[in-house]
Amino acid sequence: MRTWLSRLGLGLLVGTASTAPLWGAEAVKATLVGHASLPATSFMAPPVEAGPAFVVSGRFAAVANRRVEEIAAVEGKSFLDGRTTGIALPFVGQPVQGFSGIETLARDRFRVVIDNGFGSKGNSPDALLSFHEVTIDWQSGRVRLTKSVFLHDPDKVIPFRIVNEFTRERYLTGADLDIESIQTVGDLHWIGDEFGPYLIAVDRTGKVVGFYETEIDGKVVRSPDHHAVGTPATPGPVRFEVRRSRGYEGVAASPDGRFLYAMLEGPIYIGDPPAVETVGGKEVLRILELDVQARKWTGKSWKYALEIAGNNIGDFNMVDASRALVIERDNNEGDPRLLCKGEQKVGCFPKVAEFKRVYLVDMAQANDAGLVKKVAYVDLLDIADPKGVAKTGTIDGRFTFPFVTIEDVDIVDERHIVVANDNNLPFSAGRLPNTADANEFVLLDVGDLLARR
Repeated sequence: MRTWLSRLGLGLLVGTASTAPLWGAEAVKATLVGHASLPATSFMAPPVEAGPAFVVSGRFAAVANRRVEEIAAVEGKSFLDGRTTGIALPFVGQPVQGFSGIETLARDRFRVVIDNGFGSKGNSPDALLSFHEVTIDWQSGRVRLTKSVFLHDPDKVIPFRIVNEFTRERYLTGADLDIESIQTVGDLHWIGDEFGPYLIAVDRTGKVVGFYETEIDGKVVRSPDHHAVGTPATPGPVRFEVRRSRGYEGVAASPDGRFLYAMLEGPIYIGDPPAVETVGGKEVLRILELDVQARKWTGKSWKYALEIAGNNIGDFNMVDASRALVIERDNNEGDPRLLCKGEQKVGCFPKVAEFKRVYLVDMAQANDAGLVKKVAYVDLLDIADPKGVAKTGTIDGRFTFPFVTIEDVDIVDERHIVVANDNNLPFSAGRLPNTADANEFVLLDVGDLLARR
């Protein structure tokens, strides 16, 4: 735990506000202090014990989950609109990309978890799951990989068949889990998954020691990718409560390590016929509480109201005992200042990012409907860069972070936060129209935001 956090108090999440909606937060200033990136073409060798199948990755990601054996045979394209990104599949090695969760270790050191590999169960069986530690030189803008840990399940804690079922180490792949968030409590790393959605506990070596299904109001809830949900024999409805790829995008930990707060990326389905959950006309996301010592869901939950229907959250991390940071974003990419005009086709985006924010929310100020209070926010498409800190992306003193999947935010100290993107290699090009995105990190001075209550 960060030592200065203890000074902010470890009070219980108690107290309620009025039943009035709690949206309409005020925008506050963010100033760029540091900007660094790990190149898109960053690869690493798989563990020797994983076997030769993982020396190449992305064989099933190029053409509708069909196998492609020839290296770099199929050019990557933006999954949003088909723009080419300049990098081709399959790859030699395992890509160091898709950073989908972050923990601050020091001002220049962070732990990041990668996602499932290439976006779905079907296209990621040759992508190994891992988390990394990185060291950032904010002055030069360089990111150095200092440690990598691969997830494995030799004790068969995971109850369903995995890709490497009949191997000794049983390394986990992107066809088994879609990991999106990480929190460290004591000697364990807790990892949120989108497929189940599941919560996974692993030790410092990456060995799975705990597996927990999701419960809401005492009932197990599932997505279409849950191990117990199958395709029906005849046409008809298949019941599930969580939309595909809308599981645990953010998992936060209380400063004292007593609780985890797991946040779904999208609304759950409720009622018959099923409809997304809303409060006051706003789509809401559930935040669920797990007792770390008891290893059980407490049954307690909160709700986060999306500003716009169809938005998603990218990450969720606590600031203190009740306040937290949440990335809320749309599903677009591209600098708004580079929108194509008229007949322009080159050097511009046909559609651009419009909504990329980091909210400060307060769970202790939840109202009677369970809605957490949105206290204030910073706009990631309007970041001040008066000193020209950015390596790219600043025009006339304003910097943007225009990626489709901004999936990492954490507090660094009393004034600063770190934000990073999931670059979806090679399927995203939000910085430049036809160039695969790097793994970018920004250090932001948001003292005004963090002081709000």
